[in-house]
Amino acid sequence: MSKELELNPGDYVVYPTHGVGKIKGVETQEIAGFDLKVFVIDFAKDKMILRVPVQKVEVSGLRRLSTRKVMATALTILRGRSRVKRTMWSRRAQEYEAKINSGNPIFIAEVVRDLHRNADQPDQSYSERQIYQAAFYRLARELAAVEKIDEEVATQRLEEMLEAA
Repeated sequence: MSKELELNPGDYVVYPTHGVGKIKGVETQEIAGFDLKVFVIDFAKDKMILRVPVQKVEVSGLRRLSTRKVMATALTILRGRSRVKRTMWSRRAQEYEAKINSGNPIFIAEVVRDLHRNADQPDQSYSERQIYQAAFYRLARELAAVEKIDEEVATQRLEEMLEAA
């Protein structure tokens, strides 16, 4: 028997494939004749509401926000050297997408670090830019929620770290 994640309305959580959301409440819905207790999670930025069955929280990967320590580790990764493998872009793109969808801020920071381009570097392809931006904004949203700062401030902080690296 797994321990149930103690979540309350107003708590910020991370759903791996959607990022940071806010719990609006717990509802009981009747589905196929069964009463099912679900967390109602609002992803305001994406204008999306997600309902996750309470019993499926662990399997779904839903988790609390990262700790400041985990976020600090992720931010340290941004300062590191890019570690781009010499494989085909399609294979790397799949790996990057998997890292982003893991919801793990450390893996997401690796994607941001590896795909970041300084002004003096060659331009990115459209798909590289798309993946980079998805990872960047996912990381910025969680940083903002963890640090209780505005998302724009978190975005600026990440950009400054990347430029300084």
